[in-house]
Amino acid sequence: MTADVHSGPHPRRSPLAHLAGQLAATGSAATVHLQELAFLQQLEVRVEPGGAAAARLAAVAATRTLLWLGPSWHLLVDEPGEPLEPLLRSELGDEHYAVVDVSAARTVLQLAGPCSRDVLAHGCSLDLHPEAFAVGGCAQTNLAKAQVVLHRPGPDHYYVFVRASFADYLARWLLDAMVEYVTAGVPA
Repeated sequence: MTADVHSGPHPRRSPLAHLAGQLAATGSAATVHLQELAFLQQLEVRVEPGGAAAARLAAVAATRTLLWLGPSWHLLVDEPGEPLEPLLRSELGDEHYAVVDVSAARTVLQLAGPCSRDVLAHGCSLDLHPEAFAVGGCAQTNLAKAQVVLHRPGPDHYYVFVRASFADYLARWLLDAMVEYVTAGVPA
């Protein structure tokens, strides 16, 4: 993802555009790598569990990421592009539901590589062992004192959804926490 999107008269700038070079130059697939996934669409959706709207939401989410945040509360995530909210509203129809676009409120940091769990463990009180936080898992937690939504889409792969106002702090904290892993075995 690029840090800037030049659509329309007012280009959007990601919360971490100023750190794009540092993020790109840090780590590797062999240890741990950090990057921002800017401008993902994020919709908070509330539907009655087991109702018709919940079934329709599951159908819309078939090609997207649907994270469970709590009873009747979900976060629907999709790539940037065609606005997702009108599609979702048309699919849910007249059912009882609430949809709020929170895309501008958060950015997403992707932490990947065999050392990613160790990096997160430095600042997260969750048990991140694969038996406790399995692939597909999602939790709202604190990471380095920042409130985040943590999602594990793959074995050595995590998405950290963080408020835009905390993005700089958390990205810098993660870069610092990664140092011992990305410099291990590198000749001085």
